[in-house]
Amino acid sequence: MTYLVDVLYIVAFALFIYGLMGLTGPKTAVRGNQIAAVGMLVAVVATLIAIRDAGSSNWIIVVAGLVIGVALGIPPALRTKMTAMPQLVALFNGVGGGTVALIAWAEFLDSGGFTDFHGEEPVTHVIVASLFAAIIGSISFWGSVVAFGKLQEILPGRPIGLGKAQQAVNLVLLVVAIGIAVYIGIAAIDPDAPVSGWWMAGLLVVAGVLGLLVVLPIGGADMPVVISLLNALTGLSAAAAGLALDNKAMIVAGMIVGASGSILTNLMAKAMNRSIPAIVAGGFGGGAAAAGAGHEDRTYKSTSAADAAIQMAYGSLVIVVPGYGLAVAQAQHAVKDMAKLLEAKGVTVEYAIHPVAGRMPGHMNVLLAEADVPYDAMKEMDDVNDDFARADVALVIGANDVTNPAARNDPSSPIYGMPVLNVDDAKNVIVVKRSMSSGFAGIDNPLFYEPETSMLFGDAKKVVSEIIEELKAI
Repeated sequence: MTYLVDVLYIVAFALFIYGLMGLTGPKTAVRGNQIAAVGMLVAVVATLIAIRDAGSSNWIIVVAGLVIGVALGIPPALRTKMTAMPQLVALFNGVGGGTVALIAWAEFLDSGGFTDFHGEEPVTHVIVASLFAAIIGSISFWGSVVAFGKLQEILPGRPIGLGKAQQAVNLVLLVVAIGIAVYIGIAAIDPDAPVSGWWMAGLLVVAGVLGLLVVLPIGGADMPVVISLLNALTGLSAAAAGLALDNKAMIVAGMIVGASGSILTNLMAKAMNRSIPAIVAGGFGGGAAAAGAGHEDRTYKSTSAADAAIQMAYGSLVIVVPGYGLAVAQAQHAVKDMAKLLEAKGVTVEYAIHPVAGRMPGHMNVLLAEADVPYDAMKEMDDVNDDFARADVALVIGANDVTNPAARNDPSSPIYGMPVLNVDDAKNVIVVKRSMSSGFAGIDNPLFYEPETSMLFGDAKKVVSEIIEELKAI
């Protein structure tokens, strides 16, 4: 049966990779997820067969865990709205990291401090992998809890830290965690020096505190990158746990998640013109209060749905800039209907997608794909920025920080140097917002007060629906 297990794992790996390939586009993403899910089912079956062949009754516990996981996982996945999808992603990712940390703790207890690993003397790579999984898994779990809290607005989106002492405290915690891990590892190699289980518990606690203190100081504008980074860490910790357990499914799946998450994190950081260490050291938003002060004294223009419809209907190019406000209002279908009316009048409609628009990687792409917006109409920042100069209207729907020209023009701005969409190059800019409040990073946007900008206040879905009615009358 060993050969059957190996064959099933190979099939599972192939399905993982093939499913991941499907995630490269919205048209194949659903099928890709389904294929990967089948691969995971095959891997679970292979694991149950391996447990049975080992003469263990633990398969009962595994099945019970699967039932509980399905019961807890499916309802929120079905009921969660797209507006809360980033929170769900952060939470599910955290559960993965926490699971890996608990596996490492359980293996420590089951093997008598890694001295007797399932009846065999553990080798160094098993001990190192287990301790690595414990540290990274705990960091990922507690960091994801903070990310969830910020996205759910249970915690403030602004950076929360210890000021100048933050990095020193984080470094001390990291050194302590590594020190405890080294002590446990040395004790595991020496059977005459058994180590107490409290040391492993202490390792998980210290790593958990480090996870909290690493993510708390990161501001809202960096949250999509943080989610991607935590996802990569969870994958790496799962791969390490798989190495310790000699579980091929965990190794391959963990490496796929870790590698893809690392690549995505790096690409998003480059798109923001920021390094990953700079993001971890503390995100945007630290100067929010100063940046946003005094906007009440500045003048801005208001417009109506009728005027907005006229401007767009008689233009040649309209660029829609979606943001989190579009997701909150669930306005993606209304925007698609508006675009169809404009295209019927001979107007070209494009969608400008910033890499970190929304609250998670690819948030806007997912929203628009849900409304069957053609994928070739969604243009990434580098591809669309030159088009704004030709646009008659840039319609900004709920996007704030990613359209802020202060990132280019104001060296004192907390987001200075971050690449943004050049909406201010358009002939006319219409910003759909509920109010003049600042964005998730807590930074005021000078775009709102530019002479070419008009503010259209209200719920995005309601406002776009009003524009649709006006377009029908033209």
